[in-house]
Amino acid sequence: MARIQFLGAAKTVTGSKFLVDTGRTRFMVDCGMFQGAKNLRLQNWQPFPVQPSSVDHVLLTHAHIDHVGMLPRFIRDGYHGPVWTTPATRELTEITLLDAAHLQEEDANFANKKGYSKHKPALPLYTTGDAEKAARQLRSLDYGQVMDLSEDTRVTIRDAGHILGSGIVQVDLRAGSKPLRVIFSGDLGRYHAKILRDPSPFENTDYLLVESTYGNRQHPEEQTQESLAEIINQTARRGGSLVVPAFAIGRTQTLLYVIREMKSDNRIPDLPIYVDSPMAVDVTRLFCNYIADFDDEARAVFQDTGACPVLCPNLHFVHSTEESKNLNSMRFPCVIISASGMATGGRILHHLIHRLPDPRNTILFIGFQANGTRGQLLKDGAREIKIHGEPVQVRAEIKSMESFSAHADSSEILRWLSSFRSAPKCTFVVHGEPAASEALASQIQSDLGWKCHVPEQLEIVELTGQ
Repeated sequence: MARIQFLGAAKTVTGSKFLVDTGRTRFMVDCGMFQGAKNLRLQNWQPFPVQPSSVDHVLLTHAHIDHVGMLPRFIRDGYHGPVWTTPATRELTEITLLDAAHLQEEDANFANKKGYSKHKPALPLYTTGDAEKAARQLRSLDYGQVMDLSEDTRVTIRDAGHILGSGIVQVDLRAGSKPLRVIFSGDLGRYHAKILRDPSPFENTDYLLVESTYGNRQHPEEQTQESLAEIINQTARRGGSLVVPAFAIGRTQTLLYVIREMKSDNRIPDLPIYVDSPMAVDVTRLFCNYIADFDDEARAVFQDTGACPVLCPNLHFVHSTEESKNLNSMRFPCVIISASGMATGGRILHHLIHRLPDPRNTILFIGFQANGTRGQLLKDGAREIKIHGEPVQVRAEIKSMESFSAHADSSEILRWLSSFRSAPKCTFVVHGEPAASEALASQIQSDLGWKCHVPEQLEIVELTGQ
């Protein structure tokens, strides 16, 4: 009898980990880190609820840290098997894990220096060496390629349209003598989004795990180019600069793509554009190696111009800390794109210190801002925030745009579900806060008549064949 256990992303939006035991093989879909509230983050330090050495395979849906961030620890604690994912996710995961390890080592060193940790000494969750070892166990699986994990388990990954390389994992197995299909949505992208293709449709499955990050919300209607062009032009006319806190994977590249379009159409002046995030620089260059994974429109741009569609005119990649500091002495209008996306750390903090007090500047948020972050405080109208322990006056204009979101909203999730010709035996609603998951489950039941279940953390469910 096959069964699935929910080791994460159950009534919470992070920590994706789903363990399937067919009786012959055990595999895990995603190995994500818990983020957000302290009680969730502390779970990253606890022993895994499954012995890593007992798992035969790991499958990754995409490279965001809440889906891959625990791989180095899982491997350090005894997992020896392969980690399967798409070629782009394989490369992005290596970048993501090395960056995460570096940040954790820096945090531990800072805690030891300042003496504020109750642990003596403070240690990182995992090291750069752990991340490098994890990267060596990554294996590639092309979109649509069918691979046998074992005699009773076959895997196919199809495009999820969320970020570069993101996948929906289809698993076909035999529960005893009967066939059984389970589909893991991963994070679903939006329809008609820039650069990436729409989420792949499916016709049938016995069991479905669907994300619900925006399960109780719909993205507002917004004309992306018109809104962004107005913000850039107004800021430039004031003699100010636009500062954009942006996530390194996906959001930065989509923004660059839209800026290229606007410059091509002469909708904005040819301002210098600075990408000030080592990780975002690496990811942007990686995007240009995967133009075949872009949608028709983005590939047509490449065919017409011979240039990578995410590279805009007058674009500058900022590498060193010294180069980053030099940006703060520039007073002519420009666009600075830097991490982190919620202004919780990274180089963006230095730009905010220098640009927030000047009313000529604009700070633009293009991603989700969690409660309590500097990004949310600024969006909510704070007139002063603390950075590095010092108060910073907020006189710059604060703007936000929701159209850059890479997550399908509730109506887009329902649109994807409607591609199925028959109802699954059960749809498990995961990867969302309780209110979002419950709302989506209720909507699926009322609109489609499907049986839904919002699982609990560590819950085990038996999967039956035809």
